[in-house]
Amino acid sequence: MTADLIPDDDLIEEPAARTPLRPLARILRARETGENPDSIERENLRARHEVMREKSRRRAEGRLLFLGLAFFAAFTVIGARMGLLAASEPMEPRSAAPGAAILAQRADITDRNGRVLATNLVTHALYAQPKDMVDPARVARELAVIFPDLKEDDLKRRLTDGRSFLWIKKKLSPEQMQKVHEIGDPGLLFGPREMRLYPNGRLAAHVLGGASFGAEGVHSAEVIGTAGLEKFLDARLRDPAQGAEPLALSLDLTLQATVTEVLDTGMKMMNAKGAAAVLMDVRTGEILSLVSLPDFDPNDRPNPLVKGDPADSPLFNRAVQGVYELGSTFKIFAVAQAMELGLVNPQSMVDANAPMVWGKYRIKEFQNKNYGPLLSVSDVIAKSSNVGTAHIALMIGGLRQQAFLKSLGFFEPTPIEMVEARSSRPLIPAKWPDIVTITASYGHGLSASPMHLAAAYATIANGGIAVQPTLLKRASPPEGTRLLSERAAREAVVMLRGVVDHGTASYAKVEGYAIAGKTGTADKPKRSGGYYKDKVINTFASMFPADDPRYVLIVTLDEPVDTSGPEPRRTAGYTAVPVAAEVVRRAAPLLGLRPEIALPAADAVTAVRQNN
Repeated sequence: MTADLIPDDDLIEEPAARTPLRPLARILRARETGENPDSIERENLRARHEVMREKSRRRAEGRLLFLGLAFFAAFTVIGARMGLLAASEPMEPRSAAPGAAILAQRADITDRNGRVLATNLVTHALYAQPKDMVDPARVARELAVIFPDLKEDDLKRRLTDGRSFLWIKKKLSPEQMQKVHEIGDPGLLFGPREMRLYPNGRLAAHVLGGASFGAEGVHSAEVIGTAGLEKFLDARLRDPAQGAEPLALSLDLTLQATVTEVLDTGMKMMNAKGAAAVLMDVRTGEILSLVSLPDFDPNDRPNPLVKGDPADSPLFNRAVQGVYELGSTFKIFAVAQAMELGLVNPQSMVDANAPMVWGKYRIKEFQNKNYGPLLSVSDVIAKSSNVGTAHIALMIGGLRQQAFLKSLGFFEPTPIEMVEARSSRPLIPAKWPDIVTITASYGHGLSASPMHLAAAYATIANGGIAVQPTLLKRASPPEGTRLLSERAAREAVVMLRGVVDHGTASYAKVEGYAIAGKTGTADKPKRSGGYYKDKVINTFASMFPADDPRYVLIVTLDEPVDTSGPEPRRTAGYTAVPVAAEVVRRAAPLLGLRPEIALPAADAVTAVRQNN
C-alpha cells in the first residue's frame, strides 16, 4: 500500500496534519510480523508529547527574552534620567510655554584705544526653596549677617509663608557665595548668572548708564541696558552676530579720568552744587570726554529721586539733560552771522550806549556798566556787551536769527547716542518778537544743554562746517553742511581769542597753549518763575589751540561762588574759566599738542651772558 511508503519522521513533523496514534498501515504490518500494535500507539503518543514540549519551550524562551529586553530598556531610561538629574542644577518648576531662550551674552564696550569700559562677568544668583529648608529661622538670621541690606524679620516671614520659591540675591560675589554655602541648608541654591561689570567704577558713568536684568530664570538672566548708551544701543550690544565685536566709543579713558579729576576739584573749590564738561574733536564731532558731577557707580546704580528737584540726583546728566540759559556764550553766534551776512566786520562800530530802551524793556550791562556810545564788534565780544550784541541782532532780524540758531542745532535734541539726549529738548520761545531777538542774542530766553553749545562752537572752530556730535569712534570726518564761510569763522575765532587776551576770560591763559573762548553768566531761574539774585549758571565755551582749533571744551558750573577774595564772586570769569584752563593744561599734552614756548630775544640772551 502507498501509506507504507510515507516515512514515520514526516508523519511526526508535519505541522499541517496531526499524526494518528494507530496508523492502519503499520498496524497491519505489525500484525503480519507478530508485533504488538499497542507499542506503535505508545511510540506515536511519546513523539506527539515531545513536539508539544518543544513548542512550549520555544514559546517560554521568547517570552522571557521579551521581558528581559523590556526590563533592560526601562532600567536604562530610569538610570539615564537619574544621572541627568544628579548632574544638573535644581530648577524652579514652571509651566511649559513657547518662547525664545534667554540670551545673556552682551558685547563689551571699549574706549577709542581698546580699553574696557563695560564687560561681562560670570557670577551666581541666590534663591531659596523654603519647603526644602531645615531651619528657616536660622537661615534668615545668618543671611542677614552676610547681606546687611536684608532684614531678618522680613526674610524669615517670606521663608515661612508657604511659598515654594524665593529670589534672595540676583548676583553674588565669590566671598558671599562661599559664606552662604557654609550655612549648609539644602533649601539655599545657586543659579549661574552673567552680569554686567564696569571695571572703572564711576568713570564715564553717565555715558554708559548701566544695565540690569530683564527676563530671568534660574539658569540665566537677560542683561538689558537701563540708561545712557547701554540702553540706546541695547539692540546692537545684544545682537548675537556682533557679540564678539566690542563697541568702540570715541571716549579716551585717560582724558575722561583727567577731566573728571579737575572738574571735581574745581567744583569743590568754587562751592558749586554740580558741574559738567564736554571735550569734542571739532573735525569729527567725536566726544573725547563727557563728565557730569555728581556722578554714581553703574555697578550699583542708585534709585531715582521720588521727591525734590530731579537735578539734585546723581543720575541727572548735566552735560546732556541740563537745559540752561547759557548767557553770553551765545553772543558770538550773533556776531558770526552778522559777519557772514556782510552787515559788520570786526572793526565796525556799533551802538553800545547803555541802558538800551526797547519799548517797556531796558537792556543793561553787567553791573550797570556803559561801554558806549560806540564799540567795535571785536570789543563787543571781548567786553561782553549786551547792548552792542542786541543792536547787531536787530540788524540780522528775528527770522534769520531763528534760521541760523536752528541750523546750529539749538531747536532740536542733540543726536548723541544716549536715551537722555532724545528727551532733552531745548526750551524755545513760542513767539519771536524783537525783544526775543535781543535777549536770545546774549543767551537769555532760550535754554540749551552744554552738548548743544559744544556742537555749535565746533562749527565755528572747524571753519564753519556743522558737525554732529557722537560717542562712537569714527574712522573719518563725516560730510557736513557749511553754515559759515571760512573767513567769518576765522574772524570769530580771533575775536574769541581776544576775550582771553584782554577780555572777561583772562584767567584762561595757559602757558604754551593759546585758548579762545567766551564766558557766560546766567541768572538761575526759579521753578516758580523769575530768577534768583544770588544763584547763577556759569559757562566757559572754549577752543584750542586758537591758531588752528582742533578741540572744543565746554565747562559749566551750577551755582558756583568764588570765596577766595574779600567778597564772593559769581561770574564765569572767576569760576568756570580757571577750571577750564586747568583742564586744558592737563589734557592738551594727552592730546598730543606740544606747548609753544616763547624764546627770549637774542639781545636778552647776550645781556645775560655779559652779566655772568
